[in-house]
Parts: sequence; C-alpha cells; structure tokens
Amino acid sequence: MAEAPTAAEVWSLLNDLVRDGRREWTRLVSAEAGMPYSRVRALRVLAEGDRTMSELAREVVVDSSAATGIMNDLEERGLAERRPTPDSRRVRIASITPAGRDLVERVHRIEIPRPEALDALNAEDRATLGRILGGLTRR
Repeated sequence: MAEAPTAAEVWSLLNDLVRDGRREWTRLVSAEAGMPYSRVRALRVLAEGDRTMSELAREVVVDSSAATGIMNDLEERGLAERRPTPDSRRVRIASITPAGRDLVERVHRIEIPRPEALDALNAEDRATLGRILGGLTRR
C-alpha cells in the first residue's frame, strides 16, 4: 500500500490546481476587458469605494508610479477618474465611473475554469472530495 502524502504535499497539489485555474481566469478576464489584468484589479478595488492614490497602490500591490500609469490608462478609457481632495491639492482621490462599474460586473461573471479531471471524477469521489474540502473550509 502506498504511503499517504504529507500535508505539505497535498497543500502543494491543491495550490497548483487553484493557481492553474486562476491563471486561466486572469487570461479570460483580460481578454474580456481588453486590457491587462492589473487595470481590472484596480477597478475591482475602486468598485469597493474611492481610494487615495496611495491606498490604491497599496491594495493593488504596485508602487505609486505604476498606480499612476494604471489610473492614466483607466481615465483614458473612461473607466475611472481622479479628483483632488478638499484637504490637499496634492492628494488625489481615485473613483470608478459607471462604465468602469459595468466592466467590473461583466468580468465578475466569468467563472474560474475548473480542471477537466474534476469533471471526470465519479459521484462518490466528488462527494468525498467535497466533504473533505468542506471540512477544511468549514462550509
């Protein structure tokens, strides 16, 4: 009988599975949006509420010059806008436009592709896997 994989090995396999699906999803989202995923990611942050440019850079995990480039592109596309804050002419607030919100809603409907191997599992194996993963996520 084969030895059971370690928890670290199982975790690595799960990460690979999810990472592959997310990579494909990111590609699909970028294709649907017609722009790099970094722009979509920024729009998703702005859909949650206005941000200063510093906050946007931090949440999108880019430096301030990259955030400026992203916002320049989003403004040119009519998807986001910047305005000065009432307290400081140097601090700018970024916000999403209705067109940007529409785009976020459109790409939000794109599902993360699941591995073909998951569809190939029989009902009993899917039930077992679902029960195990549900126990891990407490659902």
